[in-house]
Amino acid sequence: MDKGLERAKHLGCTTVQMFSHNPRGWALGKRQPEEIAQFRALKRVYDIHPAFIHTSYLINLASARPDLSERSMAMVEEELCIADQVGAEYVVLHTGSASGDDPAVARKRAVMALKRIAEKSFWNAGLLLENTAGERGDITSRVHELAEIMEQVTPGLIAGICIDTCHAFAAGYDISTEEGAGGLAAEIRRYCGRNMLKLVHLNDSKKPAGAGVDRHEHIGKGAIGDKSFRRFVNLPFFTGIPLVLETPKISDDDDRRNLETVRGYFKKAEI
Repeated sequence: MDKGLERAKHLGCTTVQMFSHNPRGWALGKRQPEEIAQFRALKRVYDIHPAFIHTSYLINLASARPDLSERSMAMVEEELCIADQVGAEYVVLHTGSASGDDPAVARKRAVMALKRIAEKSFWNAGLLLENTAGERGDITSRVHELAEIMEQVTPGLIAGICIDTCHAFAAGYDISTEEGAGGLAAEIRRYCGRNMLKLVHLNDSKKPAGAGVDRHEHIGKGAIGDKSFRRFVNLPFFTGIPLVLETPKISDDDDRRNLETVRGYFKKAEI
């Protein structure tokens, strides 16, 4: 994991998100003491703050299958433990999918799972709930759905929310317009509170607004567009919120190009 901090420093980043293991598998592996010590040292020396760990894509706390639910809870607990070991401030979580069930019922299952996790222990790292793209089975594509879960879970586990711009756009928040971006900000303020927004995943979208399809695109090259992102990142509501890119990557040049694009928005803002 310490190599992620090296790459972040090389790219001039002051915050970072990473996986603690293969996000499409259940195997976590064991973090060696040397790796943990190196991560903590580099995080301090490079002044990378905050650091985020993104959980496995296999986690589904909303599942009606007891075996999958139990395995998912155990994985969330492990991710929180790893975050505490390396000194990461937050763990980002997709709560799961209804898988053909009523989304409201599935959200209740996710709430119960999170309550059980909260009863197990206390972690310094806070859990962030991420919005989803409105695909079939999604239970947290709307801001009020994130708030509904947070309000019912024991205080201390969930530290806030992460908003993904591609997901929001796909779910019907048309942030390519001034009204749409302002509407998203207003919903966050109304249902969660601005202080609960801890992270923005800044991603363009290959698909149009409301498509319900999660397909990330390079910044400014998708349906949200260059001008809209420039306006979005300079809105006072989002000022000071950590930004993390999850844009397509074939080579390291892709990361650098997307980072340079976003940094350019702050140099020549046209709000």
